[in-house]
Amino acid sequence: MPFCVTWTMKKMRDRLALLAFALCLLAVGSGCGTLWNAVVGPDDSANVDVDQLATYFDGEPKVRPGVALAISVTATGSSAMSAKQYFVDAEGCITMELVGRIKCDGLSLVGLQEKIAAAYKEFLLEPHVTATFIYQAGQNMVSPWGTVTVMGEVARPGPVDVPPTLDLRVTRALQLAGGVNPIADKRRVQVTRCDKDGKRTKTKIDLLEIGEEGRPDKDMLLRAGDVVWVPMSWY
Repeated sequence: MPFCVTWTMKKMRDRLALLAFALCLLAVGSGCGTLWNAVVGPDDSANVDVDQLATYFDGEPKVRPGVALAISVTATGSSAMSAKQYFVDAEGCITMELVGRIKCDGLSLVGLQEKIAAAYKEFLLEPHVTATFIYQAGQNMVSPWGTVTVMGEVARPGPVDVPPTLDLRVTRALQLAGGVNPIADKRRVQVTRCDKDGKRTKTKIDLLEIGEEGRPDKDMLLRAGDVVWVPMSWY
């Protein structure tokens, strides 16, 4: 028997066993809504804590822990410190020559440049700072442009980096998550998004409509903080 068929049958048996267990608990009076959601995930929220997983991301990228930066400093037109790579530590700081640790978590590049320049004024005449993000996909680097979270029936659930172009669509995010599993419901992929006020919006994505029917316009453009949920098909 082919491996993919064997894997699918095993997956289905596991799910059916879990469902049977949940139904037994229902029979003795447990809350049906909670148990059913634990087995298949609710239709509207995909059984994820969006408040924790989805972080609203707007405007220019901000410095945050794990991000890599290239920073150079000049003084009165001459180079005082050539470009060097720095990683933002877990506390949101970088450590630079002369000035020591600088808190930069949450700053824009412009804000960071101004803060570093102010610190160097004690040591240099008219310091000017240039800071840029360093990011290479696939190199275990943190994307300054944020991440989306892919969950459910995919090969590698978890965060997917938003590229510098910001052109990350649902199908591409699923590809980066290793693709959907054989038992995934390709017609009911869900994207949950939070706005600035914490309001959630949920959008259903039909992968078959995008692919088989040639509708790339239905391939939703994602932004950092979005949660993509791929449910299991029950038929």
